[in-house]
Amino acid sequence: MRSQATFKFALLLLLLITVAAFIAACGGSKANVRKEETANTPPPAVDVTTATAIKRDLPRFFEATGSLAGDQQTDVAPQTSGKVVAVGVDIGSPVRRGQMLVRLDDAELKLRVEQAAAQVNQAKAAVRQAEEKIGLRPGQAFDPNRVAEVAAAKVTLDLAEKNLRRAEKLIESGDVSRQFYDQQRAQRDQLKEQFDVALAQARQNFAGVEVARTNVANAEAALALAKQNLSYAVIPSPMDGFVSERTADLGEYVSPQQKVATIVRTNPLRVRIDVPEQAIPEVRVGQSVSAMTSAWPDRNFSGRVARIAPNVSAQSRTLTVEAEIDNSSGALKPGQFATVRILEERAEPAVLVPARAVVTDAGVSRVFVIKNGHAEQRLVQTGQTEGDLIEIKQGVAADELVATSNQQQLTDGIAVKQ
Repeated sequence: MRSQATFKFALLLLLLITVAAFIAACGGSKANVRKEETANTPPPAVDVTTATAIKRDLPRFFEATGSLAGDQQTDVAPQTSGKVVAVGVDIGSPVRRGQMLVRLDDAELKLRVEQAAAQVNQAKAAVRQAEEKIGLRPGQAFDPNRVAEVAAAKVTLDLAEKNLRRAEKLIESGDVSRQFYDQQRAQRDQLKEQFDVALAQARQNFAGVEVARTNVANAEAALALAKQNLSYAVIPSPMDGFVSERTADLGEYVSPQQKVATIVRTNPLRVRIDVPEQAIPEVRVGQSVSAMTSAWPDRNFSGRVARIAPNVSAQSRTLTVEAEIDNSSGALKPGQFATVRILEERAEPAVLVPARAVVTDAGVSRVFVIKNGHAEQRLVQTGQTEGDLIEIKQGVAADELVATSNQQQLTDGIAVKQ
C-alpha cells in the first residue's frame, strides 16, 4: 500500500513539472513574438521646421581683435600751486571745453594783481611827470626845438647870429671897432654853447621819458602776468569729454607736477588691429569697418580705417591699422575688447542657411537635410555669419531643405513631418 501511494505521488509530481514546462514555453514564444513585432515597428516621424539654403553674393571681410581707446586722453595739471577750494567734477562726469574742474585758493593771487596794478599807475605817473618836464603832451612826437629852454636859447642864439653878421658888415665899412666885433662873436659863441647844452638836456630828459614809458610797459606786463596767474586758479577742461579719473580732493595742496584729473574723449573711439600680410592689398584709409563687443553681442558699431602704419612688423608679419569707431550713443567704453571686421571690396557667391540649423558638438558641425520625408545628416564646414544666417562652405547645396528645429530628436534616415 505504501509503495502504491509513493508511485502515485511521483506520477503526480512528474505531471505538474510537465505542465509547468509547457506553460513556460508558451509564454516565451509569445514574448519573442512581441519583441519581434516591436523591433519591426518604425519610430514615429519627428515634427520639424525647415528652411531653404540660399545662394547669394556675400561681402568678404577679415577679422582682428583689439582694445578700444579714447580718441584723445589727457592728464590735467594745474599751472600754479595752491590749495583746492572747490571741485566741480567727479569720475564719469561729462565736461565741455573750458568747464571748471578744480578751483584753487586765489586770495594771494588777487593781492598780487592789485600790487601790480598799483605799480602800473605809479609808472604812468612817472611818465606824465617826465613828459611835462619837457612840455611833451601824451601822444605827441618828441621835437627838442619845442622844449621851452631850447626854444628860448634858440631865439637868443638867432639874435646873436644877426648881430654878428651886422657887425661883420659894419667892421668892413669901418663903422665899428674890431673890439665890438669880437664882443659880438664871443657873445654868439657863448649863446651857441648854451643852446647846445639846452638841446642836450632836452634829449636827456626825453630819454628819461622813454625809460619811464619802458617802466610802464614792464609794469603792465607784470600786471598781465599776475592776472594770468590769477586765471590759473581755475583749472578748466582742455576739451569735451568725460572724467575718467579725478585725483584732487577738497583742501588738498596741488602743484604743477601732479595731475588733478584725466579727461578722455569717447567719440569716436580708436582701435588698433594687426592685419595679416596677405590682406594688406585689401586695406586702405577710409574703408568701412564694424566692431562687436561681448557687452553688446547683438550690435555692430560702424567705423572706418583712419590710419595705416607705414611698415610691416618683422616679428609678426602684420600691418598695424588704426580704425575709428562711431560711439555717438556712448555704449562703448575705452578699454573694452572688440572684434573688428574690415570689409573687402570683393563679394563671392556663398550658400547660406539659418544659424539655428547648424548643430555643433565637440567642434564638429552638422545639419540635417530633409529629403523625401526623411532626415539626412551631413557634416558641414561653416564660414562667416551674415545676421542670423551662416555660410556653409561644404556639405549643403543651394535650394536644399535643412531642419531648423528639434535637431536633437533627429537621426540619420529618420522620418520627419513638416
